[in-house]
Amino acid sequence: MIPSHLRVTLILVVISYFIVILYFLKQKALNLKYTLLWLVAGAVMGILVVVPELLTRIIHLFGIQDNMNGLFLFCIGFIILILLSLTSIASRQNRKLRTLTQELAILDKRVRDLEKESTDGKSYDR
Repeated sequence: MIPSHLRVTLILVVISYFIVILYFLKQKALNLKYTLLWLVAGAVMGILVVVPELLTRIIHLFGIQDNMNGLFLFCIGFIILILLSLTSIASRQNRKLRTLTQELAILDKRVRDLEKESTDGKSYDR
C-alpha cells in the first residue's frame, strides 16, 4: 500500500506531467497525433497511482514475486514501446524528407534546363 502523502505527491506529479504535455501542445512543440502517445502514458501513470493494487494484481498474474521487479519490468517495456513508436515516426519522416529532396532536385533540374533553353533561344533570335 502506498502511503497517503506519497500518493498525493505522485498525483501532483502526474497532473504536472499533463500540464507540461498540454503546454507543449499549445506552443506547437508537439503535434497532436504524437501528443496522444504521451497522454496515454500519463493516463496509465495516473491509473496506477490512483489504483496501485491493479499493478500488484497484474504483476502477480505474470508470476513475478517482487512488486519492484515487476514495476521495473513494466516500466522498461513501456519505454521500449514509446521508443519503437518514436522510431517509426522518425523513419516515416525520413522517407518523406528523402522523397521531397528527390522531387526538389528534379524540379531544380527542370528549371535549369528551361532557363538554358530560354537563353539559347534568345541568342539564336539575334
